[in-house]
Amino acid sequence: MGDLAGTLGTACADAFEAIGLDRKWGAVRRSDRPELADFQCNGAMGAAKSAGRVPRDVAGEVAERLAGHAAIASCEVAGPGFLNIRVTEGALTARAEAVRAEDMAGAEKVADAERVLIDFGGPNVAKPMHVGHLRSAVIGDTLQRVLRFLGDDTVSDTHLGDWGLQMGHLVTELYDEQPELIYFDAEYTGPYPEDPPVTIDDLGRLYPQASAKAKADEARNERSQQAVAELQAGRPGYRALLKHFINVSVAALKQDYAFLNVSFDLWKGESDVDHLIPGLVEDFKARGLAREDDGAVIVDIAREGENVPVEGKDGKVKLKNAMPPIMLVNSRGGTGYHTTDLATILDRMQMEHPPQRMLYVVDQRQALHFEQVFRAAGKAGLFPTDKMEHIGFGTVNGPDGKPFKTREGGVLRLADLNGMALEEAEKKITEGGRLPEDMGHEERDAVAAAVALAALRFADLQNTRTTNYIFDLERFTSFEGKTGPYLLYAAVRIKSLLRRAEEEGHAPGAIRVESEAERALVLALDGFGHALTGTREKRMPHILCEHIYNLAQAFSAFYGAHPIAAEKDADTRASRLGLCEAVLKQLETGLDLIGIKVPERM
Repeated sequence: MGDLAGTLGTACADAFEAIGLDRKWGAVRRSDRPELADFQCNGAMGAAKSAGRVPRDVAGEVAERLAGHAAIASCEVAGPGFLNIRVTEGALTARAEAVRAEDMAGAEKVADAERVLIDFGGPNVAKPMHVGHLRSAVIGDTLQRVLRFLGDDTVSDTHLGDWGLQMGHLVTELYDEQPELIYFDAEYTGPYPEDPPVTIDDLGRLYPQASAKAKADEARNERSQQAVAELQAGRPGYRALLKHFINVSVAALKQDYAFLNVSFDLWKGESDVDHLIPGLVEDFKARGLAREDDGAVIVDIAREGENVPVEGKDGKVKLKNAMPPIMLVNSRGGTGYHTTDLATILDRMQMEHPPQRMLYVVDQRQALHFEQVFRAAGKAGLFPTDKMEHIGFGTVNGPDGKPFKTREGGVLRLADLNGMALEEAEKKITEGGRLPEDMGHEERDAVAAAVALAALRFADLQNTRTTNYIFDLERFTSFEGKTGPYLLYAAVRIKSLLRRAEEEGHAPGAIRVESEAERALVLALDGFGHALTGTREKRMPHILCEHIYNLAQAFSAFYGAHPIAAEKDADTRASRLGLCEAVLKQLETGLDLIGIKVPERM
């Protein structure tokens, strides 16, 4: 069953068409004045203007055509030609029952499903993830959940940073500490040990050491550069070390991601496409898409009207609408992120089922980089430029409005952030005395983890992704206000209510929508599909978050307005319990789509 807005929209479109006007004027949305109507249609003004007619006359004719529709209790003309529509109790009842019965809890599969690859995460091997990785992780994961739910064939890739100078730093620093390792014998070709010679703690120590030394000593930096060149040239020992570095790092990364309830289909990195780069570069050159410039190979991607020379007031010539070229190969013969990103696109197109669209969930500050990559990919025919999207996002800031730091001024590790959230969640559930007395330690720990997860994910996702937000852990873990823990509590309260009713022998029954609080609750349920399609089309998870919060608020109003399990009338009690079932189903479905797990009790 489709949502009520869609049903009413079709009815209005039919009415406009019946009086000789375009169907597009029949669009319907929730009313701005819920005290006056459930839905509104504003098309009469535009339709009248296009036909040279009086808006109220057009609205009146449409209202007449809508009279008697099974879903419409009343349709009134207001103001200059607004149509205020109130739906029937029967239509609301049918909608609530559909939400309760349908697998998708009131949503529907999309008609334009695609094969979509979502590139998000982007952690670097040997470097611990930091607070900046939080947004990419939860936004990307939520989008993959929503797209899959709505029918898109979706694949996700974390796209590891496992290539370049950082690998050279690790190789050379490890050599300085353990030169006797077999990996450094240039004459040895394998096989190499299966057990890694380093731990994640070693990697976390070796890289900063080497990086600091390289910054202070150019000769030390040249050693790392040489190690990178040998690694990229295929030196067996260095390739074996790279594999160890990746495996050790991925094991640690998966722990951080697991805490956030984030998963990926692919754990590919830049090193996986190294073999494609020589052919890629040669193809660009052979087709005249690349040119040499002072020993480097570059690709011009500027369009007409860009890179226009303009003389400034100081007499110096500057470029208006500057769009710099990309560098496929630098003057030393090395490659960078532009090249590996293009090779990654080529690799993805060689998959058994290549994507039809690619989404890159990466910091908004990388917008220029992705615009360059997308243009180059389109120019070379690797992938259509308009089928690649940079899903940019703002930063997580501290109270000072600047990117979140530790008290010492360093970048906060994601693992530490997760730990802080868990500690605050444990504090909240203990101080509040919220947990049942018979709850054991294992269940208490699971509840604390669920609260921490809800706090982190909802706090991030409820914001328009393109904006920055202030990180306030005390507020995010609160059970009051617009927070993840509040939503958890709303769902758990319904579960508790239904359990108590069952223990008392009361079962949910056929739903009857009669009171205003019940009407408002079902109308809130009805918006689920619209919120999901909005999230999908705009790539904006906050739209779904807003729906979930509004649904929880509507249930709270319903819960406060009526007795439910304590209702004396059996049919009314059964109806309200049935409505609780519908709300719980959609609430849990929605929370799962934003990656939040609901405990059975708390």
